[in-house]
Amino acid sequence: MKESKGNTKMTNETMNTEAAASLPATGYVRQVQLVGNKGKGVLGVIPFSAATLWRKVAAKEFPAPVKLSAGVTAWKVEDVRAWMAQRA
Repeated sequence: MKESKGNTKMTNETMNTEAAASLPATGYVRQVQLVGNKGKGVLGVIPFSAATLWRKVAAKEFPAPVKLSAGVTAWKVEDVRAWMAQRA
């Protein structure tokens, strides 16, 4: 069972790289585009959960989102790409 988990993690890391390449060059991305949604089969581009995303935002370890309207929060793609480049 542990081997299977390791293989899944390796696959997810590969998929994250592929998903990151699909980010638009400019614009905004929503939380589900960043962390994904396993239940709906949506892959994220960052290797952590929504809860961890918000912890990192609060700790200033991940770019802060922009409030686009009362019910819409998103991140600038340029900021996300810069954060990813710093960790590569």
